[in-house]
Amino acid sequence: QVPLVESGGGLVQTGGSLRLSCAASTRVFSSYFMTWFRQAPGKEREFVAGLNWNGAMIDYADSVKGRFTISRDNVRNTVSLQMNSLKPEDTAVYYCAALMGVPSALALRDHNEYDNWGQGTQVTVSS
Repeated sequence: QVPLVESGGGLVQTGGSLRLSCAASTRVFSSYFMTWFRQAPGKEREFVAGLNWNGAMIDYADSVKGRFTISRDNVRNTVSLQMNSLKPEDTAVYYCAALMGVPSALALRDHNEYDNWGQGTQVTVSS
C-alpha cells in the first residue's frame, strides 16, 4: 500500500484555475502509474488524467483535454493536476490513485484497477 495525500482543492469561479497536488509515501514512486479520478455527487468515479514515470505515457479524459495538465516530480514523490478554465461540471471530489507497473490503455482509465487511493479533495466551481 502507498499512502497518498491530496491537497489544493477549494472553491473557484467559472473560468478560474486550481492546482491539485498528491504526495506519495514510497521509495519506489517512479514504479507507479499515477492517475487522477473524480467523483461528483450521485455519479460514478471517472478518470481524469494519468501518466507513467517519465510522462511518455499520458492520457486525459476528453472532457478535460486542453484545460488540465498532469505532471509528476519523481524526486519529491508528487503528482500534480493543473486545472484551468474550470467549469461548474468539474465540481467533484478529486482523488489521486497509484498503480504499480504500466497498465494497458483501457486499464489505466478503470478505477477498479487501482488499489492505492488518497482521501480526496473537494473542488467546487461556481457559476
